Amino acid sequence: MALALPVRPLAPVLPMLHPRVRRWSCGTALTRTTRRLRAFALLLRHRLVAVRAAADAGMTTAEYAVGTVAACGFAAVLYKVVTSDAVSGAIAKVVQRALDVGF
Repeated sequence: MALALPVRPLAPVLPMLHPRVRRWSCGTALTRTTRRLRAFALLLRHRLVAVRAAADAGMTTAEYAVGTVAACGFAAVLYKVVTSDAVSGAIAKVVQRALDVGF
């Protein structure tokens, strides 16, 4: 036994003709005002993306600055440790022992 499906006529859907209509989307006419609003929304979205990208670029620069200051601080501490009497004496002993090894 076959199921009977309702039959819909294939009548063409004719949009309303208007002098300012450019194209149709989902059966509704896009007027000049609608196009302008969509263009304005698109412009705002592009500007927001540009502002966010600029904000990220500034944060990246700040992170590089903090990293550079931290690296300089670490280098200063390492220099002080290496040039201290105890460490320089230990390094001198290691180098002297390496040079005194017989072949």
